[in-house]
Amino acid sequence: MPATRSRRAVLAACVLFLAACGTSPPKTSSPSPAPISSKYYSNDGPGESPPANLEYIPDATPRLEPLHRFANRPYTVLGQDFVPATSLRPYRERGVASWYGRKFHGQKTAIGETYDMYAMTAAHPTLPLPSYAKVTNVTTGKSVVVRVNDRGPFLHGRIVDLSYAAAHRVGIASPGSGTVEVESIIPGEAPILMAAAPLPPVTRPEPPPPAPVPTPATPTTAGGYAVQLGAFQNYANAQTFLSHVQGQLADARVEPKVRELNGLYRVYVGPYPDRDEARRVADRITSAFGMATAIGPH
Repeated sequence: MPATRSRRAVLAACVLFLAACGTSPPKTSSPSPAPISSKYYSNDGPGESPPANLEYIPDATPRLEPLHRFANRPYTVLGQDFVPATSLRPYRERGVASWYGRKFHGQKTAIGETYDMYAMTAAHPTLPLPSYAKVTNVTTGKSVVVRVNDRGPFLHGRIVDLSYAAAHRVGIASPGSGTVEVESIIPGEAPILMAAAPLPPVTRPEPPPPAPVPTPATPTTAGGYAVQLGAFQNYANAQTFLSHVQGQLADARVEPKVRELNGLYRVYVGPYPDRDEARRVADRITSAFGMATAIGPH
């Protein structure tokens, strides 16, 4: 009986061996390409030892930077075509934000910088690189200023990918995503930019001699009315903003200019003969380009 069991065991081992030899080896599939940023994937997530001071990492500080030479060209990802902005311009959008973490930590961003998940940065499909934006959680009101230095996200209709630090600040790190509002920031004197105060009248050093008025008329401002697009304390910032809006406003058939009034460099269009005409132009600019405007005597 023991010999019979031994022969059966040997026979079973031979059968298994032959079966194994007759089975084709499993095909080795090439590794899947690394996914392009969107939330965090099954093998992504926060780092093992995040900084203890995440709450106190400061916002990014907006400053004028030259746009990247190559990162703002049209491109196609996952069958979708994207046309990035090639100048700083007003932008505001509400949608779902996600974040990307350790899987991309230390890798290169779209402009060649090293991605740091603990810096206040973000990826966006079409905002110019680099640029700055304010991201606000619409549920909690928490906001953060980020430097946009990467492209993405490209999945699930999300509008922005935040760094882990930025996602933590606005409260979407734990759930992985959340509804936010993204608003572009044009560096400069933000409280003065798009000022709502009317333009003060121009002081003309050599006014022409007054002409006799044959009949009474409704008093009007000699210079008409101007539509103000922005006001700056620094001339270079005013010129930079002017160059950004000139291309945009070409389709509106208006020509922005810069002038100095009361210590401020004001970017404006006009003048127009009356306030109603200036208002129509201002409304057209706001409707077409989302720019805040102010109307005042020229």
